[in-house]
Amino acid sequence: MSDPFQDVDARGAEFIKTVGDALETRAAEPAMQEIVDSYLAELTYPDGGLHIEIGAGSGAIARKLATYAHNGQVLASDMSPGLIAYAKAHKDNPENLNFEVSEGRALPHADASVENVVMHTVLSHVPDPSVLLTEAARVLKPGGALVVCDADFAKASIGNAFADPLGACAQYFAEHFVTDKFLVGKLRDLIAQSGLELASFRVAIRIITEGQGGMTFVGMGGKMMVEQGLIGKELADALIAEYDRRIENGSLYGFVPFAIAIAHRV
Repeated sequence: MSDPFQDVDARGAEFIKTVGDALETRAAEPAMQEIVDSYLAELTYPDGGLHIEIGAGSGAIARKLATYAHNGQVLASDMSPGLIAYAKAHKDNPENLNFEVSEGRALPHADASVENVVMHTVLSHVPDPSVLLTEAARVLKPGGALVVCDADFAKASIGNAFADPLGACAQYFAEHFVTDKFLVGKLRDLIAQSGLELASFRVAIRIITEGQGGMTFVGMGGKMMVEQGLIGKELADALIAEYDRRIENGSLYGFVPFAIAIAHRV
């Protein structure tokens, strides 16, 4: 089965809302806010500059980008009309943030016209990341920066023991909701092939010990397993209840490495 994130709208309005809500929940986590702030603080924001996010989803990262680029314009781009509509409806969208439906492989921007390009958890969901990276290189001004922040889904876990059923949910999610769970290991080479010059590469850890951030693995994964006839709804509901039980007794533990790569057009 192909990665549902490649065509969110194909699964309908309920899935669009589920994805949008999940992205907002993840972005609100202190650990994720720290990760995003760390890379946005490294960029430069010239007066009047244009900054874009490719695959903006719910708009959570673009909103934060707009606060850093308050002296310029931010364009949140996504190929999903449903997610763009979700993002536009957010009550806290800054005045310097706009939205567009477009594919990252064919951006409607002139060569060398953009100061910064952000791709936050996008490349692991596309069949050919090199196309998006090459397009980002095309639109960046000389000296402009590309930020890629993506999860190492191959190493993500919310299990506490061998054969933990919640751990199985994370594994199932990585297999069925991610196009390339090994993307992070290939990222530096992909960036080099795009013609951009890598400035930094590091890994930050998203730890989940409370809240609904890890429910994406359990809820989405469980629902798809029910749809495929692998488990019954009763078991899927029990997995969700177990996730909540671990929050209550302090035993929830999720571990998701996030790679952060910053590259420049020379």
